Amino acid sequence: MALIEIEGLEKAFGRHRVLRGIHLAIEAGSSVVLFGPNGAGKTTLLRILATLSRPTAGHVRVAGVEIRANPEGIRQYLGLVSHAPLLYDDLSAWENLRFYARLYGVERPEARIQELLERVGLWPRRKDLVRTFSRGMVQRLAIARALLHNPPILLLDDPDTGLDPQAAEMMTALLREVGGSARTVLMTTHHLERGLALADRVLILAGGRLVFDADAATVSYNDLRPLYDRYVGGA
Repeated sequence: MALIEIEGLEKAFGRHRVLRGIHLAIEAGSSVVLFGPNGAGKTTLLRILATLSRPTAGHVRVAGVEIRANPEGIRQYLGLVSHAPLLYDDLSAWENLRFYARLYGVERPEARIQELLERVGLWPRRKDLVRTFSRGMVQRLAIARALLHNPPILLLDDPDTGLDPQAAEMMTALLREVGGSARTVLMTTHHLERGLALADRVLILAGGRLVFDADAATVSYNDLRPLYDRYVGGA
């Protein structure tokens, strides 16, 4: 059984249909990258998976459990990095992670916080306020926050948006490290080459529908670019 199962998923805001009959199964331990233009429905899909938005129709199950039946329980499975970093600017990196560790009931929180801050390269800045951080540092701290409770599923919504090339390359290296066989990753991005490097499965979402689904090992960047342009009109 797939870890994430989506059947006939629909989402509408008033008369505007954002998602139109999404069917998707994601196996445990896979790294799936979802491409698509602005307005395709990528963020809406991740928000539904993260239990932050309710679907209009269809079914979404995580580990066999319908998310609408137990959203609080499902959140224990999930780590989310969204457009909003969900961090407090006037707290230090350490204080932010300590706050979230209490929310999640993390055992031995000090050791876990130190481990993650070292992993994302922010241990020397642990006492500094988040408002003094660069965009790339904020994103790295947001990943540490998402990993605090060691969730089996990591949802990443355009994690490289707004980063300069150097920060984006550092982010790519970090995402390679935090993925792996024990964690399932679903990431959205506009950056085809970077996303392809992180994926073992690639999807394209356009007009609220999944229009392409392939094993990343079978698709090169030179293949993907014209496919993407064909499906989304070069957007």
